[in-house]
Amino acid sequence: MFFNADAYFRFVDEVRALGVAIPIVPGIMPITNSSGLMRFADNTGCEIPRWMRLRLQSFGDDTASIKAFGLEVMARLCERLIAGGVPALHFYTMNQAAPTLALVDAIGG
Repeated sequence: MFFNADAYFRFVDEVRALGVAIPIVPGIMPITNSSGLMRFADNTGCEIPRWMRLRLQSFGDDTASIKAFGLEVMARLCERLIAGGVPALHFYTMNQAAPTLALVDAIGG
C-alpha cells in the first residue's frame, strides 16, 4: 500500500537493477475512513503524504466528503500507475466491495 506513484516506480527501478524480473503489482487501498486508514498506515509504516493526511483530518467525521476525496485521490493514483505501465492493480477491499467497484468505475475499468 502506498500513495505516491513515484515511490512505486523508483522501487521497481531499484529491484529491476538488482535483477528482479517478476511482476511487481502495486497495492491500492480505497479510502473510506480516515481514522482507520491512518491507524493502518501508522501500524504498517506506510507513509501518508502530509497534504493528504491534513485534508482527511479537515473533514472530521464527514464520511461522504472523506469517501469523495478518497475516490478522487486514489483514481488519480491508479490512472498514473496505469499510464506508467503497471502490470496490474491489486485492491485491498477489506471486505467492502462497493468502494473498490466505485474506484474501478472511476478509472474506466
